[in-house]
Amino acid sequence: MKSKLKKTGKKLRKQLFHLTNPIFFETLLLMATGAVDVFMLSRYADEAVAASGVVNQLVFLVSLVYMITTLGTSVLCAQYLGAKQHKNVSQVIGLSIVINTIMGILVSTGLYYFAPQLLNLMGLKEDLMRYGVPYMWLIGGSSVFLALAMTLGAILRSFKKAYYPMLVALIINVVNVVGNYLFIFGHGGFPALGISGAGLSTALCRFLAVVLLAIILFTKVTSWPRLKIFTPFPWDKIKNLLIVGLPAAGENISYDLSQLVITYFTVILGTVSLTVRTYAMNIVMFSFVFAIAIGHGASIMIGHLVGENRAKAAFSLEKYSVRWAMIVTVVIALVTAIVGKPLFSFLSQNPEVIKMGALILVIDVVLEIGRAVNITAVNSLIAAGDVMFPFLTGVIVMWGVATLFSYILGIWAGWGLMGIWFAMALDELIRAALFERRWQSCKWQNKSFTR
Repeated sequence: MKSKLKKTGKKLRKQLFHLTNPIFFETLLLMATGAVDVFMLSRYADEAVAASGVVNQLVFLVSLVYMITTLGTSVLCAQYLGAKQHKNVSQVIGLSIVINTIMGILVSTGLYYFAPQLLNLMGLKEDLMRYGVPYMWLIGGSSVFLALAMTLGAILRSFKKAYYPMLVALIINVVNVVGNYLFIFGHGGFPALGISGAGLSTALCRFLAVVLLAIILFTKVTSWPRLKIFTPFPWDKIKNLLIVGLPAAGENISYDLSQLVITYFTVILGTVSLTVRTYAMNIVMFSFVFAIAIGHGASIMIGHLVGENRAKAAFSLEKYSVRWAMIVTVVIALVTAIVGKPLFSFLSQNPEVIKMGALILVIDVVLEIGRAVNITAVNSLIAAGDVMFPFLTGVIVMWGVATLFSYILGIWAGWGLMGIWFAMALDELIRAALFERRWQSCKWQNKSFTR
């Protein structure tokens, strides 16, 4: 019996890393897309980089609405596939595509027609408007393709076909570099469009991603949902999509808004602190890429196991995933902290920035312990259908600890950016303890949508 359980566990761990590897590289590729855009625009004009940063921040915040359907789709498809409820899978696929198409059209229309007003609200200066508005027309106007790409990618991953979104991300990266080269600078006989060229390249890449993902999904993985499966109309599936998606997306939105307020506190501290935070956030991002990947991989596996009514296997897989997420994340964070001073010396000539940045990377090692657990545990709880606990806990602790204590320690006590980083580390560690305790309690076992 023990031998059989050991063999089963080994098989599940192998499947987990089979999923994790392509998700890891896909995440890196998506990060690389943004970095390439910034680098290539920096060869054109600093003002273009500044304007694109504001536009992308706004579009990212607005596009979080797509996560409502995307996260719900991922969880429900995984559970229904595990339970072999194929009609339910088809219904969820069809509904998610229709809903995100409608939301994408509405969001794209709003971002396109109200571009000047929205950028004005974001505080974009008048001299940057000539860069920001045309970029917003293209980036915001093509948001519907982003919505569909997110949906199709989530469906493929729920079928354990994470390799395909990774492959598409790789193709898109290559096309984006070529598109930027042609359209920004006017090579190959094309007009030099500047920042509009970068926007055009991004819009075309989003459209291409939708086409490729759709072809792969409906020719290699599953068939296009037929209209007859929507008779009678599956209102219960829409309800379940919202039950999962609203709190799951709400947890992400709460985090981003909390970080926005913390950024405001950093602005109060001055240019040096804001510069260090900007550099540090981009550096530490690479510490938890593996945690994101294994968290997504674990959520897919756990969704299938919950659908198969294999709670013990799901329980063990989460523990294994958390352990590996912590190990890899902390090792990368430690290496980053060790090379922190030369790293900041490469980025800045300001000795104050270098000194403060190196110290922040040391504090961040503690923060990453909690973050690795949070990413994995939250994904696992949501995959099991336990969506309200992560949402409520996240909102209370993010705002009651990270945001509040960032002000108390950073501004009121005068600890500066170091105090803000301590507050964020405390937030991550508290939430990590609460989420792991929730998983240990096994209260998630009665939250499945397949019963």
